[in-house]
Amino acid sequence: MALITRLLLCLLLWLPALGQAAVEVREFDDPVTEQRYRDLTATLRCPKCENQAIGDSDSPIAGDMRERVYLQLQDGRSDKEILDFMVNRFGDYVLYNPRLEGRTLLLWGLPAGLVLLGAVVVVFMVRVRRRTSARDLSAEERARLDALIKRERTE
Repeated sequence: MALITRLLLCLLLWLPALGQAAVEVREFDDPVTEQRYRDLTATLRCPKCENQAIGDSDSPIAGDMRERVYLQLQDGRSDKEILDFMVNRFGDYVLYNPRLEGRTLLLWGLPAGLVLLGAVVVVFMVRVRRRTSARDLSAEERARLDALIKRERTE
């Protein structure tokens, strides 16, 4: 009986610790500003967390970033101004979609370039294979192939 009492006492002492998680309440004047806040906090990446938006992160730095976004929205700043502030403060890493600049051209152009290069290689290989396969046939094989093609067309 004493064991059960101790376990219940420990449970009762532990329960308030579960409620210690901070719940941020933000007051907005209009729903458009609230939506902008949600969009910005979903767009910005937490510098501490790995691939987690600041709106979803519980880290202190993400909380600070959310607070700064909120205050700047209340000051009437545009989304671009807020994103510029965050990039200046935390670096390009905070943007899920990096901006198209001189230093990010490779990042944006590499996938398209690789697809284009792959298409060129495939076309080249097909052409080479067609040329070599037609040349490698003997006269008898070529005549047999032509007969099969003719028969296929008449059917």
